Amino acid sequence: MLRRSRHLWQLLCVSLAISILCLRPLRALAGPSAGVLCAALLFAVLVSGFRYFRAKNAADDAWLAGRGREGEP
Repeated sequence: MLRRSRHLWQLLCVSLAISILCLRPLRALAGPSAGVLCAALLFAVLVSGFRYFRAKNAADDAWLAGRGREGEP
């Protein structure tokens, strides 16, 4: 699950970067709604990033907690 979430977040980040770099052609193609597309991508990046990093932190904490029990008799 974490791998899929990370890949989704990375894909959204790349899509956002490309949409910002190509904003002029997007405006010519889609008109004023090109800004809405960039804003929607930004929102998706923020939400998916928040969810991914929260899950990643929980998985890391669980792994560290389990590793601490390995050394106990």
